[in-house]
Amino acid sequence: MIKKVLLVLVAIFIIIQFIRPAKNLSGNTDKSLSTVYAIPPDVNKILQASCADCHSNKTVYPWYAEVQPIGWWLNNHIKNGKSHFNLDDFAGRRIAYQYKKMDDCIEQLKRGDMPLESYTWIHRYAILNPAEKQTLIDWCDRVKSEIKSKYPADSLALPKRPHR
Repeated sequence: MIKKVLLVLVAIFIIIQFIRPAKNLSGNTDKSLSTVYAIPPDVNKILQASCADCHSNKTVYPWYAEVQPIGWWLNNHIKNGKSHFNLDDFAGRRIAYQYKKMDDCIEQLKRGDMPLESYTWIHRYAILNPAEKQTLIDWCDRVKSEIKSKYPADSLALPKRPHR
């Protein structure tokens, strides 16, 4: 009985290896944040090391992404990360969204919410030290100031959503 169960589990494991999610490899940067706001080299280095895998249109996949269901789990993280903030479609979003996302980034950096702990378990280089966090916070503040100087105040607020 145990042999049959193990055989079925192995068969399922082998079969799911053929069910793969699409990879995040488009690399489309037409609407990248960098097309409208200057990203200094030190900030870009931090963004690439700690943010881009989940918050851009080009993920550098580790070898274990080829093993399902780990690949599915990673794909879910990437889709979720891009839905909240995508460096490569940032310029295509409304000004109010851009302003709010800079605010959100500052708050998440201050709380230590990003990068995710589940990401830094494996990617130790992505852990932000206090100086790197402050560098990102200062840069986000500069981007916010730049937005504020170019656009009227009423264009910086996202409309309130009605409660359901």
